[in-house]
Amino acid sequence: MALKATIYKADLQIADMDRHYYADHALTIARHPSETDERMMVRLLAYALYAQEGMALTRGLFEVDEPDLWVKDLTGEIKLWIDLGQPDEDRMRKACNRADRVIVICYSHSCPVWWKQVADKLSRLHNLTVLQLPSETAQALADLAERTMALQCMVQDGDIWLNTDAQSIAVKLTPLKEAA
Repeated sequence: MALKATIYKADLQIADMDRHYYADHALTIARHPSETDERMMVRLLAYALYAQEGMALTRGLFEVDEPDLWVKDLTGEIKLWIDLGQPDEDRMRKACNRADRVIVICYSHSCPVWWKQVADKLSRLHNLTVLQLPSETAQALADLAERTMALQCMVQDGDIWLNTDAQSIAVKLTPLKEAA
């Protein structure tokens, strides 16, 4: 018998002063049995940083042809594709062909090694942005994971903070590649 997803609930308040986006989101997150707390929380962070009309947490690990998050317009066209981790070159190339904008957030300590291997091959993908989240920050985010969470994300002048009632984590993303 296959293992089922574990359901997490997150009340996420976003105050993104850089994008002038202010909203409260009640999210239900289906965590795949092979997904770690670290990956789930990076997925939640990505949601907070790029939240907009039409943003959806996808089936991700359940469905290999979908990203971790995406934004589709009313016609079904993919406007934003967000992947986590270290996707291979073929996956990123396909994503860039399917979506207007693609963002990859790499969050493990092996990110520099992976990026060194794929950077030259991806230089022609003009709609691709690759960001590195320090593995220490990803682990600190994992420590916040609970079945029911209340989180606040604040972005101001490029500074990112993810807060709970008990803890505040500064998030610093390093751009490895910027979209043209």
